[in-house]
Amino acid sequence: MIRERAYPVEPWCVRETRLDLDVLAQSESVFALANGHVGLRGNLDEGDPHGLPGTYLNSFFELRPLPYAEAGYGFPESGQTIVNVTNGKLIRLFVEDEPFDVRYGELISHERRLDLRAGTLTRDVEWRSPDGQGVRIHSTRLVSFRQRAVAAISYEVEAIDHPLRLIVQSELVANEELPKHGGDPRVAAVLDQPLQAEERLVQETGGILIHRTKASGLRVAVAMTHDIEGPERTRVGTEAYEDWARTSVACELKPGERLRVVKLMAYGWSSSRSLPALRDQVSGALAGAQLSGWDGLLAEQREYLDEFWDNSDVRLEGDPEVQQAVRFGLFHVLQAGARAEARPIAAKGLTGPGYDGHIFWDTESFVLPVLTYTNPSAVAPALRWRHSTLNLAQERARTLDLRGATFPWRTIQGQECSAYWPAGTAGFHIGADIADAVRRYVLVTGDETFEREFGLELLVETARLWLSLGHHDRHGQFHLDGLTGPDEYTAVKDDNVYTNLMAQRNLLAAAEAATRHSEQAWRLGVDDEEMAAWRDAAADMYIPYDEELGVHPQVEGFTRLQEWDFDSTPLDKYPLLLNYPYVDLYRKQVVKQADLVLAMHWRGDAFTAEQKARNFAYYERRTVRDSSLSACTQAVIAAEVGFLELAHDYLGEAALMDLHDLNQNTRDGVHVASLAGAWIALVAGFGGLRDHDGTLSFAPRLPSRLDRLEFSLRWRGHRLHVDVRRNETTYAIRDGVAGTSIELRHHGETVEVTSDNPVTCPVPPLPAVGPPPQQPRGRAPVRRTQESGPPGPG
Repeated sequence: MIRERAYPVEPWCVRETRLDLDVLAQSESVFALANGHVGLRGNLDEGDPHGLPGTYLNSFFELRPLPYAEAGYGFPESGQTIVNVTNGKLIRLFVEDEPFDVRYGELISHERRLDLRAGTLTRDVEWRSPDGQGVRIHSTRLVSFRQRAVAAISYEVEAIDHPLRLIVQSELVANEELPKHGGDPRVAAVLDQPLQAEERLVQETGGILIHRTKASGLRVAVAMTHDIEGPERTRVGTEAYEDWARTSVACELKPGERLRVVKLMAYGWSSSRSLPALRDQVSGALAGAQLSGWDGLLAEQREYLDEFWDNSDVRLEGDPEVQQAVRFGLFHVLQAGARAEARPIAAKGLTGPGYDGHIFWDTESFVLPVLTYTNPSAVAPALRWRHSTLNLAQERARTLDLRGATFPWRTIQGQECSAYWPAGTAGFHIGADIADAVRRYVLVTGDETFEREFGLELLVETARLWLSLGHHDRHGQFHLDGLTGPDEYTAVKDDNVYTNLMAQRNLLAAAEAATRHSEQAWRLGVDDEEMAAWRDAAADMYIPYDEELGVHPQVEGFTRLQEWDFDSTPLDKYPLLLNYPYVDLYRKQVVKQADLVLAMHWRGDAFTAEQKARNFAYYERRTVRDSSLSACTQAVIAAEVGFLELAHDYLGEAALMDLHDLNQNTRDGVHVASLAGAWIALVAGFGGLRDHDGTLSFAPRLPSRLDRLEFSLRWRGHRLHVDVRRNETTYAIRDGVAGTSIELRHHGETVEVTSDNPVTCPVPPLPAVGPPPQQPRGRAPVRRTQESGPPGPG
């Protein structure tokens, strides 16, 4: 774990001022660069030392066996694991005959800087070799947002004291040796050297390597070339073998002279394109990068990010640490999905191998809401990817003797990859999460073409699943039994409130979309009788409620289960799933992550204000936050029910999840959903954003440690700017033509904002609330001060 503030608090960068090899793997995730297609972990340029090497392409995976002690009907047969593809980051340096290695000689200074506005990772090093030769090294790395296949590195070396002979070796390396993958030898055998060489090409200043996976049959091509600026007698040559290619640059430098090597790389993969076609694809991408040149790539990157931040930036006054962290989070959210282009957004993005590179419901429930309001052009491709896997989801439903589509709990290509049935197959709420992402995207953008061509079928097939899964009882109530909601400590239960409410919205959204697009709905086999059945099931949806306690059980009967003994649970036994059997967790009142509380966020229209307050207090005492997905949701509802200081504490936990490695697993990649959750905690929590009935609604209030909150939202092609201060909030349309107007609600009052006239509304006083609810022993979020250390359960 990062034991202290490893990075100074600065508004627009994350800067590491010294190299700590004990947390190298964590910093590699923090400093990862990606664009949704290709991702480069923040490994040191020379490759060694490293925590975890990693270069990833979105959806490039290998098949592996799924271990079962006992197989069962309908169990997934194979898993999918993201592959560490050909590494193009490697640039090795030899000073005279000494390899530059930070572990040897004298490391005089070492600084790395992730610039959130430039989209670059820079590194400045001053090093003296064991025999006393001094050099300065400056490198800058980028993964292009404009040119999807392209990554680039500028590497400069300066001699300090004496004339030096320098050798720079720039490489492409496939089948790197990785740390052992768990204890299953079958998995290790599959992932050991997963790439088979197919072709290598050599040019004077670069080359191409083409490989193919053994089982999944995916082909990857990587090309590199170099622009070199050095002394007159600089020598350049390239050689290539099956798994590596190397361009060597040799020169002699006088003190003050520099050698500069600009490395351009292009990445491509395909499951179906021929080898020549893929070779030509990366060669063409490389030609485009050469046309732009290094300076052009930098300018394109800055231009892209200027536009992104103009739409997406959240500005705070009063908490500079969270200000830095929320921008860091938004940057990684962008990197995860900006150029995915009909590929998914994984839980770790392209920053590490955590969760095998799988996609979960995190994407639709945490990441896509942020992108929908800030960068909607990245949302439609992610949802089109879900649509492209619809045939697999329909096939899975048939295997389970269901109608409609059963989307996977975790996957890369679209097949279910979870070997754990209670949390995997039984987590059917993923269908409603996808449907809600479709509903929100269409609501915010007005993209009727997307709804007609893709969204409608997703809504229809998920609605059909709920009718197939559920049933009406003898009293006419509609039930969904034997399912798992978001809280994986309460599995295979009846009538999960979150699932039932989200399914209800799914059913109604499908009926409304089918009515709007009647011809397309008819082609999908939807008739009036089916739409009536959807509406009836939605109207009759059973929502458990405990009259005695005045709270909603997150599943039927939850409030009568045995209480977990938190006082006797040692603090070093968290997370519970690693220290207690699931059979113990399943039968007691202990909550891994927000479930009923999450329902109050996304379906807040189904609860009264009094119910929200009672529910929140009840579940706070039972939620241990063994998942990074929980803190942001608890922040949102804590703010809504009036506990603004507690909400601020949860915001800090969500925002700083990776900068402080709170869950001690940042080494495997950043937590993209938690980073997105920081935006949600601010905008939906302190800004009070809701869109339940198709109208934008705000209920802004600030905690005592924040003086101001500003953010912008995309809404029907316009940008709405919201400026929240302690006693008033101003709404303004930033880029609408004359006469543009947006109707919204401010603390329940209807307000019309026009392009000509911003509207300022008073923030009403906070109603009286009681003392804040208690959390399980040792699991309260830390209250940060400017001098305090990392937040987290304490």
